[in-house]
Amino acid sequence: MVKKYIVRLSDEERTLLEDVVKKLKGSSQKVIRAQILLKSDANGPNWTDEKIVEAFGCRRQTVEGVRERLVTEGFETVLNGKQRCNPPRAKLLSGEINCYAAGYSTCGLWKLDVKITAKQYDRVRDSRSY
Repeated sequence: MVKKYIVRLSDEERTLLEDVVKKLKGSSQKVIRAQILLKSDANGPNWTDEKIVEAFGCRRQTVEGVRERLVTEGFETVLNGKQRCNPPRAKLLSGEINCYAAGYSTCGLWKLDVKITAKQYDRVRDSRSY
């Protein structure tokens, strides 16, 4: 199969990737991506996708995706992954309310699964004596 995206690493990129693999820096996904990039380098070993899949135990689509992201999005993005612009889920409670609810749950007065709203928090806070 003809590769659509060809990986050509510079010397600095290659040394950075070798350092990541050698010292196991970062997450396991980062190390796998670094290994894939090193082995698929056209100026280096230039392994086939099937050989990379067998060596690292990942899917062929993973290898193709890593090569594609390197060419389209750049070296840093493919190595470290995309950063989310929004959290996967909005916060249910603010930090102050969350800490207040957690404090009561550790005392055994509230259950952990109780949801507290801002109005309920204000009512309870106003009725507390210090």
